[in-house]
Amino acid sequence: MNVFELSIVAPALAAGVLVLSTHVVLGQEVLQRGIIFIDLAIAQVAGLGVIAADTMGWEPHGWRVQAAAVSAALLMAVMLNWTGKRWHDIQEALIGAVFILAATAGILILSGNPHGGEHLKELLVGQILWVTYDQLIPVTVLYGISLLAWFGFPRYIAGFGFYALFAVVVTASVQLVGVYLVFASLILPALATRTIRTRNRRYLWGYLIGIAGYIAGLTASIQWDLPPGAVIAWGLALFALLFSWLVPRRVQE
Repeated sequence: MNVFELSIVAPALAAGVLVLSTHVVLGQEVLQRGIIFIDLAIAQVAGLGVIAADTMGWEPHGWRVQAAAVSAALLMAVMLNWTGKRWHDIQEALIGAVFILAATAGILILSGNPHGGEHLKELLVGQILWVTYDQLIPVTVLYGISLLAWFGFPRYIAGFGFYALFAVVVTASVQLVGVYLVFASLILPALATRTIRTRNRRYLWGYLIGIAGYIAGLTASIQWDLPPGAVIAWGLALFALLFSWLVPRRVQE
């Protein structure tokens, strides 16, 4: 890997590590609650907010677009918190329905846009190789505050606080790495480490699996000129499987 390639990969890897810093933690909670597709639904709704803002001609990375995305995600968090209390038994089905409706709404909004297909691809797969350090600064602050709230004030994250925190974090992540990598970063490390008894060890192994997946995916993407988001997702899956198959059972328990 030459200096030019390294200059591209370094901020992309930093973005991946940042995403993992919150998503490994949130993924464990999502798996425990049995609401696996909540991230897809909220990510898609946040993306719908971005699409709507873009359609109105707002600056792609301006504060109004960010406000639209966060507002849409928080509105969805309010709704999911309410449905979780009222119809807990069908919450996962409702989350799936939200995802489908948000995804198809985005397609409808972009149907008249000649660049609609490209916008949709960027939203789903992301543009992680084009992330800059300037973009990472506000996300780092946001994730830091989120982790402080998660570990420092757990009682406030029990109900609506969880959905609100999740909505804000996922909204930022989608604009860094895309919907697919948000889901992969949340669920794949959590699935691989689900049998580990202690929370801290689950987090540690989740981070190691995630970082290995991002490094492998970014390297393969550069070497073979493949879409980075898709390759990283497969890298995360590969290392999750390797952990499940090769790491001794006594380490996993």
